[in-house]
Amino acid sequence: MLKFSDKNYNLLNKIEGPQDLKGLELQELEELAAEVREELLDTVSRTGGHIGPNLGVVELSIALHKVFNTPTDKFVWDVGHQAYVHKLLTGRQELFQTLRQFDGCQAFTSRDESEHDSFGAGHAGTAISAALGMAAARDLKGTDEKVVAIVGDGSLNCGISLEGLNNITEVTRNMVIILNDNKMSISKNVGAIPKYLNNIISGRSYNKFKSFTKTVLKKVPHGEEIRKKVSKIEEATKGLFVPGILFEQLGIRYLGPIDGHDLPTLIKTLEAVKTFNHPVILHVITEKGRGYHPATQAPEKFHGLSSFNKKTGKSAKSNSLTFSKAFGDTLIEMAEKHKDIVGITAAMASGTGMVEYSEKFPKRFFDVGIAEEHATVFAAGLATNGIRPVVALYATFLQRAFDCIFHDVCLQNLPVIFCVDRSGIVEDGPTHHGIQDLGFLRSMPNMSILMPKDENELRDMMFAAYNQDTSVVIRYPRGSSQTIEELQSDKPNHIDWGKPELLRSGKDIAIWATGLEVSTALEVAEILSYKAKISATIVNTRFLVPFGEELLTEHAQRMPIFTIEDHQMKGGLASTVDECLINTKHNGVYHFGWGTEIVPHGKQDLIKDSLGMTAQKIAQSIIDQLQP
Repeated sequence: MLKFSDKNYNLLNKIEGPQDLKGLELQELEELAAEVREELLDTVSRTGGHIGPNLGVVELSIALHKVFNTPTDKFVWDVGHQAYVHKLLTGRQELFQTLRQFDGCQAFTSRDESEHDSFGAGHAGTAISAALGMAAARDLKGTDEKVVAIVGDGSLNCGISLEGLNNITEVTRNMVIILNDNKMSISKNVGAIPKYLNNIISGRSYNKFKSFTKTVLKKVPHGEEIRKKVSKIEEATKGLFVPGILFEQLGIRYLGPIDGHDLPTLIKTLEAVKTFNHPVILHVITEKGRGYHPATQAPEKFHGLSSFNKKTGKSAKSNSLTFSKAFGDTLIEMAEKHKDIVGITAAMASGTGMVEYSEKFPKRFFDVGIAEEHATVFAAGLATNGIRPVVALYATFLQRAFDCIFHDVCLQNLPVIFCVDRSGIVEDGPTHHGIQDLGFLRSMPNMSILMPKDENELRDMMFAAYNQDTSVVIRYPRGSSQTIEELQSDKPNHIDWGKPELLRSGKDIAIWATGLEVSTALEVAEILSYKAKISATIVNTRFLVPFGEELLTEHAQRMPIFTIEDHQMKGGLASTVDECLINTKHNGVYHFGWGTEIVPHGKQDLIKDSLGMTAQKIAQSIIDQLQP
């Protein structure tokens, strides 16, 4: 691989840390911005990642590091996926070549990776609260570092952000918030707050007129006296006309909006902001995907994607059906048959496969923005009035709605269907692995939990879930089972509620597996038969709640039980099996899944290989366990 130092970057090669930006002139900073964009495209086109958000914050990141001094000053990025430029400017150019690779550069900010990353974050909405905590700690210690929260990609819509804004003036007099406004989270921003910010942008003429009036009044007799009287009237009435007054009413000085790609203006404004001794929010307008035509034309696609052709912007096409596509197609099929179905997502219409559904049923589709808690309670409200909501979220984000699932859906026994995408491990690492959710979902009353082995079974489960009068969770991974090319089009297969599926009968051991690990179990069975003449029964668990306890007990009394799951063993299938057999005589129980240690980022096959979760390593471990 070409080393970073071998690349023809006149300036970026010389940046060993943010201190090296201090002596650069404006023209050099603009040249550096061009080199950074080239490096972003070179690396992310090869590794995949969040290219759009980072192309949009190149000048902003350079200006921030030009003016402030990390790691003494604290930058808190919200979300951490817009911090690639920050990584490049803080001495991580070589590491950046391994972005999202196993044992390489993390896709988000990480306190373990660099002292310049003051706070790790892969979920939205945390920056304001975290920065406020840092500012309060600074005030308690009597130090004078600056704390800057860079809030972007729709994170201001998030409830946590609003809670933080409400608390700022109660806590500190010295904090900076950069509002990186590109009108996009992942999908296009929705709701009243984005409209509010758009009103601010359109209100620039007011600020220009105000500045012009002030200049004119300085030149006329008694101008200062007139200006003071006008100011009093203005303060009493501007809330009617100037949207930025909301922040002012919260006790936060509002500045902007300014062009987030204008380096001179950014630097000058940040230099002024640095001297303030009161909370300030600087509204910066940026363009997602700036400088790369394919990304500006398709900002949602280029928010985050796998490797792509840098020249054309095209990704390699996959002919296999994916779970997300199967979900979206099935939701359309169900909505055509059942007029009471609505679809809900939280800024994830594209990722969850709901775009086509939203176009076909616009009045029965709700994107609530980055607000998983609201999505859940909103669905509960719909369900009380005879509507059948289907809520599509990523597993890692479902965790944020834990209390709402319990308090608002399950306690009231409401028929909400949660379709949970991206379960299991994913390339982006610990913040995005979907391997903790079963630990809390299994504790919920009035809830069933299903996990399909392939896309057709997902379709069957969705139709079966609609026929239940209780809440249902259907969990499935990103990507494809790679076992079928297209969804079956005939009548959905009947699923016996709560019953597992026996796929293969054997006499020596029984392997119970969930989701895609069913295919792993089948492969393990083939290896065991070939290498050790071990005959394995294979069970597609399908339901974690209600669980097939009767069949499990029968198997456990005749042969050893092995489980395979793409989830933490504590709280998942392993725990379920142990609980079922706790007072039952059995022939031994052994588990394969993730432990409580943090699972790293990288390609799934490399992670599985390193932690003993491939079919070959599981089979060998079973052989070792069974040897006398």
